[in-house]
Amino acid sequence: MFAGTLTRNVETAAAQYTGMIHGARFDIAIQLEARAKMSERSPDFDVTAVNKTGRKVRIGTAWNETGNTSGNPYISMQIDVGLGPFRVNAVQTKEARATQSGAFEIIPLVSNGLMKSGSISGELTAMDADNAFTGYIANMMFDLEFMLIENSYKSEETHPDYRIEVSSPRGTPIRVGSAWMAKSSRTGNDYLSLLINTPDGDLRVNAVQNEEQRGGQTFSIIPFIDSGEQPQDAGTGLSLVA
Repeated sequence: MFAGTLTRNVETAAAQYTGMIHGARFDIAIQLEARAKMSERSPDFDVTAVNKTGRKVRIGTAWNETGNTSGNPYISMQIDVGLGPFRVNAVQTKEARATQSGAFEIIPLVSNGLMKSGSISGELTAMDADNAFTGYIANMMFDLEFMLIENSYKSEETHPDYRIEVSSPRGTPIRVGSAWMAKSSRTGNDYLSLLINTPDGDLRVNAVQNEEQRGGQTFSIIPFIDSGEQPQDAGTGLSLVA
């Protein structure tokens, strides 16, 4: 569960990018400093931060990349802050690209390994404004309150319609998954397919309406059952534009 921002600096700056990365246990200021490349796939940057004693340390590496389908540039980072390595991407919204802004949003990459839904409880409620949802998902081991925010990076039909966010202890939004609007080919009813990175692993669930809920704003979260109706990319984890 990670979130953050990254900003491109002027070309004369020592660090080409500066930003913040947030997790459930940390809030860290980072810099991306250019490094000499030894081969085509060598990292383009060192990711550095200042530790508690004031010493600058290297905590990861980063690469300049281009989206295979979108053609948009982004930055891929591998970082380790002492909790084990994790991967994130720094991407731009359509508005940031259009205005040639140097602002990027850091989003997580989650694995494709899915945990079984098991005994899951949850609910999703459509909000009156901003095309958003609020909800929770819980079992005996975890209890997450989250929001579904419209995905401003969506540029292809298979891209998620929403990003799933929770709040860090300091209130920073942290992206933990993606959601797709879908329609059952059997019943014709609308539902949402969710992929969430929980403390126990990646979890697939659906948010559906029963007869009493249909036409209202509330959905029940139920375990995912593979009926062949899931959106095409719903099982591929968080892609660049997810």
